[in-house]
Amino acid sequence: MTPAKPALPISPAFATVTTLFFTWGFITSVIDPLIPTVRAVFHLSYAESMLTQFAWFMAYGVVSLPASAIVARLNYAGGILAALSLMLAGCLLIPVATHLDAYPLVLTALFIIASGVTVLQVAANPLSAALGPPERSHFRLVLSQAFNSLGTVIGPFFGAMVMLRGGVFAGASGASTAGRAQSLGNVNLSFEVVAALIVCVIAFIALTRKQLVAPEAQQASAGDGGSLIRSPWALMGAGAIFLYVGAEVSIGSLMTNFLHQPSILNLPIESAGKMVSLYWLGAMVGRFLGGAALTRVSAGRLLTAVAVIASMLCLTVATTDGIVAAVAALAIGLFNAVMFPTIFTLTLERSSASQAKTSGLLCMAIVGGAILPFLTGVIADLAPLRVAYLLPLAAYLAIAGFARRAAQTAPRHTADVGVTGGH
Repeated sequence: MTPAKPALPISPAFATVTTLFFTWGFITSVIDPLIPTVRAVFHLSYAESMLTQFAWFMAYGVVSLPASAIVARLNYAGGILAALSLMLAGCLLIPVATHLDAYPLVLTALFIIASGVTVLQVAANPLSAALGPPERSHFRLVLSQAFNSLGTVIGPFFGAMVMLRGGVFAGASGASTAGRAQSLGNVNLSFEVVAALIVCVIAFIALTRKQLVAPEAQQASAGDGGSLIRSPWALMGAGAIFLYVGAEVSIGSLMTNFLHQPSILNLPIESAGKMVSLYWLGAMVGRFLGGAALTRVSAGRLLTAVAVIASMLCLTVATTDGIVAAVAALAIGLFNAVMFPTIFTLTLERSSASQAKTSGLLCMAIVGGAILPFLTGVIADLAPLRVAYLLPLAAYLAIAGFARRAAQTAPRHTADVGVTGGH
């Protein structure tokens, strides 16, 4: 009798889904170089330019619950195709907004793209965990997150190369009408490339959609499991996610202008924008290192350590200049890496509400990426830019407090890793 062949560690369907993680990581991180571009083109304050992140991450608060209903109605493949179509429509609205010279319409387009990304995450995260043997779900999620991080490394470099070159950044000539027109054209080109990427992914998903079906055994369990309002851990976990995403996005959004300052690295704006990729590269490397560390250290203790170190790095940024401040700012990405999944799983293990309800609340809490960057921008308008890092510092200290309490509290049950997957 011929022995059965061992199952492949990854399936073609899982490989297909992983391309989606890369896609939304790439698109989300293109917003970082967009911020200094719109700030210069539309003559905005830091707070006003941070409305790009507000429009983007507000979609998580508005669309998360409807997204669940969309995916339930259309199934995984249909939900993914609907999400990609929505993202494509938003990208095609960008050239219309720049042609009309309308910043509010740019924000509308970003909200539409981010709404599609939200639906995409609701469909892709649990599907990534379900496509294969349950005992390999951790491996699949880490691998998917790594490709998401790869997208966030390439996105800022691409965006800086296109958007932060010439135009309004070309010295005195940048203030001219021709300079503004060139920069707006660069913005159009960036999102046209993104639109082309989405079209390719749509075609790929359409050809492979029959494979994107999770086994019934992998579906989320039903049942209420208690109210979110009566679950302190669900509320604390949502607060921690809110603060983490807000801190991470605030730092990435300010990074280009921060490194561009004469007192820091005095880099040309394009070079400073490309260096933002190092911030996200740290997050990618940190996910692998963090995964290894979690085999030896409890999640609560590891989260406490990385949150404290991140807060110390923020303090260094706020109180120093030059290369020390620059390295400290970029290094924060390395310690951000494990925060989202560990907050997520620590909360699921301790929440008295059902995992489905708790997961939904945690996904909605990603809206922190809309609120904290705006507040950081307000601080940057009122004080030196480095002072704005004090807000992420406070967020990381609060996360450390959450982690310490989690480390001292026994879990109610084992978390279902199938609902995690990175933001």
